[in-house]
Amino acid sequence: MVVNNKKTFHHVEKQHAFEPLECVTTNEGRYYTTPDGERYYSVTTVTGHKKKKFFAEWRKNNPEESKRVTVRGNYLHSIIEDYLNNKEELEPKGSEVLLFKQMISQLNNIDNIHALEVPLYSKLLKLAGRVDCIAEYNGVLSVIDFKGSSKEKRPSDIDNYFEQATAYAIMWKELTGESIGQIVVLISSEDGTVQEFVENPVNFVPSLRQTINDFRKSTQHDTVPQQD
Repeated sequence: MVVNNKKTFHHVEKQHAFEPLECVTTNEGRYYTTPDGERYYSVTTVTGHKKKKFFAEWRKNNPEESKRVTVRGNYLHSIIEDYLNNKEELEPKGSEVLLFKQMISQLNNIDNIHALEVPLYSKLLKLAGRVDCIAEYNGVLSVIDFKGSSKEKRPSDIDNYFEQATAYAIMWKELTGESIGQIVVLISSEDGTVQEFVENPVNFVPSLRQTINDFRKSTQHDTVPQQD
């Protein structure tokens, strides 16, 4: 697929080296090992913990749809990454063709890209993960998260998305010294809607802190236990 009138995105010359983090997925969630050997739970494991039982039950009752949604999300992220990397010909598959096309006008608000799918971690939060995008969105340096959905979302449905993006903003500041001005969540849905949520990460720090505390109480430890 060739996108007509495709924007050319500027990528900021890398000023920071982001070392790869070993990632392991277990029944308890995903964790990463940092360059100094610390093992931190993933951002999505922690921020999604309060909805874990709901989604586990949903996946159990809807195995085929669960698989389809996972594949859809992976394909959508892949095609967005190719688009932002200025790839000339794009190869979307399945339902993400529609989801991607719907989101193009929002994607074109992005420029001066600092990072795509890079691993980040925080000694302060004791969390790690891979951020979708760090770039300017309408001129403001932002954490940008891309989501596919079956239907339109209410803000109250996606509090974990805002907390996740806020965690990445904190990680970026800790690792690079650069402040993130806003968090952006873009959601393209199969019902034909595209949503753009632009928020100040400061507003979600208290709820992120509470979510982390609740997770640690449930697991009774701050970081991933070392195996014998």
